[in-house]
Amino acid sequence: MSDSNPAPTPDVRAAGVVVFRPGREVLLVHRPKYDDWSFPKGKLERWEHATAAAVREVAEETGVHVRLGPPLTSQRYPTGRRMKTVQYWTGRVVGDDDVSLYRPNAEIDQVAWVQVDKADAMLSYAYDRATLAEALKVRRRTHAVIVLRHARARSRRTWRADDRLRPLLKTGELAAERLVPLLAAYDVTRVVSSPSTRCLQTVLPYAQTTGWEIETRRRLSEEDVTAKGVQRVVDDVLDGDQGAVLCTHRPVLPEVLDALGLRVGSRGEELATAEMLIVHVRKSAVVAVERHAVR
Repeated sequence: MSDSNPAPTPDVRAAGVVVFRPGREVLLVHRPKYDDWSFPKGKLERWEHATAAAVREVAEETGVHVRLGPPLTSQRYPTGRRMKTVQYWTGRVVGDDDVSLYRPNAEIDQVAWVQVDKADAMLSYAYDRATLAEALKVRRRTHAVIVLRHARARSRRTWRADDRLRPLLKTGELAAERLVPLLAAYDVTRVVSSPSTRCLQTVLPYAQTTGWEIETRRRLSEEDVTAKGVQRVVDDVLDGDQGAVLCTHRPVLPEVLDALGLRVGSRGEELATAEMLIVHVRKSAVVAVERHAVR
């Protein structure tokens, strides 16, 4: 007997960024097809993570490159016969913020930096105005400290050599490759890792792609972890203003989270392999937290 209640059609998924620059200006785009003003956003490509899509869409629609800040409440609204969900983040430009050389096209014919008090009136939709109001509350500059559990590795039971040399499985290597655009979305410029092979292999694709050096810290390893040692490592990245990733092991996660003043779970088990906790920091204080895993 066939099911008379078919499964609901999945939402169209999209991602975008509310981009600010000093002077209380926000980046808006005009779409000639709809004659509307909105934030740069677009649909996710197949297998693409929303964080990577958000950064890509801003680059394609405005010509500027951004790093993501704290996440915002997602929008959900109807588009014809389907619902659309748009994930948003606040963002800052990395590099040149000049949009005067943008070449208009059939999708986006105008790109403009707009004073936030004027932007509220320019935005065409109530849900965008609500998103702008939310973003203004967290618009101050932050940097991301990313806590990353290494990707899936060979089983301990079948590995006979030094556990510090235990490598990733092929699935783990693929996950490490897929982490590259996620880390890039937060403009990670410091790569800090346990010296164990499985952690180094997890961040190696990102280091090779970007050219950033991997900084090894033995206190992030299972064998040499100490609460004081982890606290020193965490304090170092909190005190800076660079996006940073700390790649470590499940048993070490509770110490890292304690050093950050956070707790994901009683022992940190809730972070899966190749999953990351993004901690948005301003002046060494935690502003927001989100978590993502590769798709």
